[in-house]
Amino acid sequence: MNGGPILLVEDNPDDVLFTVRAFEKNKMQNEVVVAGDGEEALSYLLPPGGEPGLVPSLVLLDVKLPKIDGLEVLRRIRSDPRTAALPVVVLTTSSEERDIVESYRLGANSFVRKPVVFNEFLDATNVLGVYWLLVNEPAPSWRGGEAQA
Repeated sequence: MNGGPILLVEDNPDDVLFTVRAFEKNKMQNEVVVAGDGEEALSYLLPPGGEPGLVPSLVLLDVKLPKIDGLEVLRRIRSDPRTAALPVVVLTTSSEERDIVESYRLGANSFVRKPVVFNEFLDATNVLGVYWLLVNEPAPSWRGGEAQA
């Protein structure tokens, strides 16, 4: 199991509660770190001065965020060697085709629409957790272009 934290980038407190509760019900042991906007997410992942930041096992990223939107957060994650290899799943209520296309163009590993019904959300969260935290073999952690042992 990939035991690093999950970074949940979500500004809606109800969706944060929904997601954390779904991970708990699915018995995912990973700590969930919540960033309430894009700026906070980037401060966790890309601290100033090139210092190492949070290295999550998975980033769950909403598209519609205050301060810095999710697509810009994704662009910055992919353009920095400290975070370029992180698995990023765009998890959003958006069904706009341009958000889907742009998410993949910017390097999202997956695009998932949030189900509105909790039981469906529970199932979706379980699938995400099992795949990204148990099945998927993560890339080595990259820091400054060098793989960390």
